[in-house]
Order: sequence, then C-alpha cells, then structure tokens
Amino acid sequence: MAIRHGNKTYMQVLLDPHRADLLVNLAKEKGVRSTAWIRDAVYAALEKALPSSLYQEALAKDQASWRESVRRRVEGRTKNKKDPADG
Repeated sequence: MAIRHGNKTYMQVLLDPHRADLLVNLAKEKGVRSTAWIRDAVYAALEKALPSSLYQEALAKDQASWRESVRRRVEGRTKNKKDPADG
C-alpha cells in the first residue's frame, strides 16, 4: 500500500533475507544506502520500461515539484528572519 509522505509516496518492499543481504552489500560497495539504491533501480527500470516522452514528462514534473518545495522552504526561512520574535 502506498502512503503519501509530503510530496513523495512511501512504499514498503519486503525482500527475502539472502537477496536482501546481496542488496545491502552492493549498496555498501557503491557507498549509498540500500533504500537509495532501490529508488535508483526503480527509476532506471521505469525509464527503460516506458516511452521516453512519458518518463521525461514525469521526471520534469518531479523536478519542478522539488524546486517549488525548496522555494517555499527558503521563503519561509526568509520570512522568519525578517519577522523577529517579540519576546
């Protein structure tokens, strides 16, 4: 079951123990967390399985969403700095 987590979707994957060990070791060799390796593998599989135009459109929308999220955070921090607390 997928659960929304902010702008992202949280998904849980259960792996059998010996193949999970392979994943953990491979990710460690690459210097990344296993979850990051899984995410990159899923994105690569999607890019390969879908028409390029469809994948690129989704990628562009995700990148725009991320930029908007960062912009809102920066604006929020800037606003907090301009409005000093009246202790």
